[in-house]
Amino acid sequence: MSSYNIVKNGGDAVIEVKRSKFIAAVYPVNSEEEALRFLNTVQKKYYDAKHHCSAYIIADEDESSQDTVHSSDDGEPSGTAGQPILSVINGAGLKNVICVVTRYFGGVLLGTGGLVRAYTDAAKAAVENAVIAEVAFKQIFKISFDYPLTGKVDYILENAGCVKENTEYTDRVSYICSVKADEAVNLFDKLTEATSAGVMIEALTKKYI
Repeated sequence: MSSYNIVKNGGDAVIEVKRSKFIAAVYPVNSEEEALRFLNTVQKKYYDAKHHCSAYIIADEDESSQDTVHSSDDGEPSGTAGQPILSVINGAGLKNVICVVTRYFGGVLLGTGGLVRAYTDAAKAAVENAVIAEVAFKQIFKISFDYPLTGKVDYILENAGCVKENTEYTDRVSYICSVKADEAVNLFDKLTEATSAGVMIEALTKKYI
């Protein structure tokens, strides 16, 4: 898994289907405990609603085990609410996120197909109203070189989408940079070739940023 999306700012949406009101909220969380706290907050806010259906995905950033994935129909017919919500956030590539859709029953039965469409549409609307950002698995590295190579090195780094985390100017120029991990080897080769081995590159650590 080289990258995934997160919710920077939560999104909300309200849709109405045959007098039933569906109130959706998508929110960033970093643990299952945070997800459950948010669900509890929604349940208290809409205490008189019958259904608070939800789904969340918590990323395993150490890649040592699988992500934590959960969905709940909360009293709706099996598979008509939690799974559709989960499909929406999964389809958007989102992790470290919970989506809760609260339903106020309007007195008209929607049927299983109608429920699936309604919960899907509500979750999609909330995701569309959220601010999304990408989290990528990156290689952090240090690069050092003589001043005359600055323009050439900067050009290559910028075109590779590198982010400078730190810069230092002493007898040589030194940068701490990050690049997508699966692009690091090619970048290092390109820098070495373009500068006739005039750069010193030290691979540091890899992490999600």
